[in-house]
Amino acid sequence: MNRFTETGLTRTRLVGLAVLVVCTGQAAADDWPQWLGPKRDGVWRESGIIDKFPEGGPVIRWRSPVGAGYTGPSVAAGRVVLMDRSTPERKLGQPTYKRGAKPGKERVLCLNEADGKKIWQHEYECLYTVDRPSGPRTSPVIHDGKVYTLGTEGNLLCLELESGKVVWSVDFKTDFEARTPMWGFSAHLLIDGGKLISLVGVDGNAVVAFDKDTGKEIWRALSVKETGHGPGYCPPMIYESGGKRQLIVWHPDSINSLDPETGKVYWSQPFEIKAGLTIPTPRQMGDLLFVTAFYNGPMMLRLDGDKPAATLLWRGKSSMETRTDKLHAIMCTPFLEDGYIYGVCSYGQLRCLKADTGERVWESLEATGSTGDTSRQSDRWKNAFIVKHGDRFFLSNELGDLIIAQLSPDGYKELSRAHLLEPTTPEAGRPVVWSHPAFANRSVYVRNDKELMCVSLAAEAAGQ
Repeated sequence: MNRFTETGLTRTRLVGLAVLVVCTGQAAADDWPQWLGPKRDGVWRESGIIDKFPEGGPVIRWRSPVGAGYTGPSVAAGRVVLMDRSTPERKLGQPTYKRGAKPGKERVLCLNEADGKKIWQHEYECLYTVDRPSGPRTSPVIHDGKVYTLGTEGNLLCLELESGKVVWSVDFKTDFEARTPMWGFSAHLLIDGGKLISLVGVDGNAVVAFDKDTGKEIWRALSVKETGHGPGYCPPMIYESGGKRQLIVWHPDSINSLDPETGKVYWSQPFEIKAGLTIPTPRQMGDLLFVTAFYNGPMMLRLDGDKPAATLLWRGKSSMETRTDKLHAIMCTPFLEDGYIYGVCSYGQLRCLKADTGERVWESLEATGSTGDTSRQSDRWKNAFIVKHGDRFFLSNELGDLIIAQLSPDGYKELSRAHLLEPTTPEAGRPVVWSHPAFANRSVYVRNDKELMCVSLAAEAAGQ
C-alpha cells in the first residue's frame, strides 16, 4: 500500500467515524417515562424539534387502537405503555359520568415505540364505583426494566417491562381498607431511590412508601378527614429546600412536607379544599411553592432557606370557580418561570400571574377555544396541558389540537397549530381529550378513547 492510498484510507475512516458520531448523536432521543417527563417538571429537552407545523400537518408515525381512559402514555426503552378500560356494553362517545357499579377490565398495554404494535397486555377484572368511570387515570412509571401502574379502584402493579409478567401487586381496598375516592385513585406514582410512593387512604396512611422491588411497605404517614375523597388526587412531588429533600403531599386538608426516607412530617400548611379537588401538581420556583384548586383558588408558600419550613405568602380571595380573581385550575399543571405563573383557569382562561403577588397580568381564550363565559356549562373545565420546550411551549388542548406558542409577561403568542386527533370522551356536554401527552423520540404521543397516535415533531421530518 503506498502512502497516498494509506492516507486516503485513513481519511475515509475518519470521515466514516465522524458521520457515525453525528448520526449517533442525531439518533439519541429522550424518554418520557413518567408523569411530566424525565425530571417530572413538564420540560421537554430534546433538540431538532420543529419550529412550526408543515402545511398539511405533521407526519403521523403510527396509530394503535386502545380503549377508554384518561391515562397519559409513558415512553422509555423503546416501549410505550399506557392503561385503558374495556367494557362490553359501552359504545364510543357514550356519557361516562354516571356513578354506580360498572363491571369491566382494566388493561396495561405495552407497544413497540417504532411501529405501535402491541408487544403484551395485562388485564384484570375491575368493578368501577366512581364518577367519570371512563377508565384509568394515572400515567405508568417505567423504571429499571419494570412498569408501575395504579388503577382507578386502587390496584397497584409492578410488571416486567419486557414480558408484562406481574412482579408484585397491592390492592389498596383490601390491604389498606381504603375507600375509592369519588373520582378514583388518580395521583400519579413517584419513584424515589428504592421507594415507590403513592397516595392511598385516610386514617394515617394518606401516603405510603413501598419497596419498589418487592411491594413491601416501608412507611406510611398523614391522616386526612373522611370526606369521601380520601387523600385527594394530587401527585406527590420531591423538591429541595432548606437543605433537605422534601416530599410534598397536598391532600384536601393541607399542604404537607415530609422526609421522603421516613415519612416524618417537616411542616404542614392548612388548606381545606372543597370537593377534595386537590388535582394540579404543586410547582416550585426558587423559594416559592404554588398550588391551585378549582373552587378554592391558589395558594403561594415561601419556603425557608435554612430549614424545612414554609410560610404563607398569599392566597386567592375567591372560593368560587365562576368568580375567580387569580387562577382556579382543575387539570392543567401550571408552569412557573422567571417570576410568573402560567396556567388554565376554571373555564378555559389561559392566564399569567405575578408569582410574588398573584396579580393577574393577562388572559387569553385562544388556546382552549373557550368563550370565558362562566354561565355556559359547555365551557366549564376547558383545558390545555402545558409543556415547555426551549423558548416556547407546546400546548395540547382538549379539542385534540397541538399548539406551539410563546408565553411571556407580554402575552400569549401562537406560532403554529395542528389538529392531531378527535375528542371522544363526553364531558360537560362536549367531546374532549383529557389525557396528558408524552414527548419523546422527537415525537408526541396522544390518545383518545379510540386510538393512541405517535406524531413526528422532528424538524428533519418536516423539512425544516
